Amino acid sequence: MSDARTGKRFPLELPIKIHRAEESGQHSGVTGNLSAAGVYIRADASLEVGSNVEFEITLPPEVTGAKENVVVQCHGRVVRTDEPATGSSPTDARGVACVIDSYDFVRQS
Repeated sequence: MSDARTGKRFPLELPIKIHRAEESGQHSGVTGNLSAAGVYIRADASLEVGSNVEFEITLPPEVTGAKENVVVQCHGRVVRTDEPATGSSPTDARGVACVIDSYDFVRQS
């Protein structure tokens, strides 16, 4: 079985805000790993494979070398979901793998 991943993945746990096109409001989570092409998220949101998502990732100065946090706004698609482990709490986070189709850096005022 070949690995469809492209690019180097970085095991970073960063805060992420998730917005779904079909509903208002947002969910929060944490990244499990991150690359230029995709992200693995642990969140309480129930996202379906194939659905479009928007998310914001906050990169701290330790990661970017900048003086302040850098916010990256991404548009992508869910390509895989992992349910919480059997026997875990109903509030435990699900795993969600997303392809990043586009991203923009948000200028902080």
